[in-house]
Amino acid sequence: MSAVPDRQAIEKKALREQVKARRAALSTDEITEKSEAITRRLLPLLDRAETVMLYASKPPEVETAGFIDALLAMGRRVVLPIIEKETHTLRLSSIPDRSVLVESTFHVPEPIGHEVQVAPADLDAVVVPMVGFDRGCNRLGYGAGYYDRFLAANPDRTVIGIAFSCQEVQSIPSEPFDRKMDLIITEGECISCPP
Repeated sequence: MSAVPDRQAIEKKALREQVKARRAALSTDEITEKSEAITRRLLPLLDRAETVMLYASKPPEVETAGFIDALLAMGRRVVLPIIEKETHTLRLSSIPDRSVLVESTFHVPEPIGHEVQVAPADLDAVVVPMVGFDRGCNRLGYGAGYYDRFLAANPDRTVIGIAFSCQEVQSIPSEPFDRKMDLIITEGECISCPP
């Protein structure tokens, strides 16, 4: 039984390194341009979402600063996760603007010291970062499992993965309990995933 997860873990680690290298090859201008295209595709999809959880990006992820600002300007409630290393979980906080963000765990900007707690049940949509993805709507994360645990505990939320098209791989090993994305947005397309 343990051989399968070990083999999958090795395969996922190799995929992560491969995709991270592709993403790291993008120039700063390419990242900005592609991130703006993703934001333009994503915003209309969230026109009915009042409370949106997303992440504050760090290089070379899909930049979310413009997306956060656009949602706030539209009067939406923006919710960001705060990483709890001790419990391997995420706690949620809404933000009034990006000025409350400080670099925290794993160099991720978080609203430390300015927390306004939000319950997962209040979320209309969850936008997650991805290291990689495949056409089966499987997400390859960073490997720590924070989002996996959060999504498993909150299965009824709409989950949208955002990534650059260069992060697509042919196939990501997955278990039946792994949460597939409902949508995946890249700079070039919106991949709609079957229920």
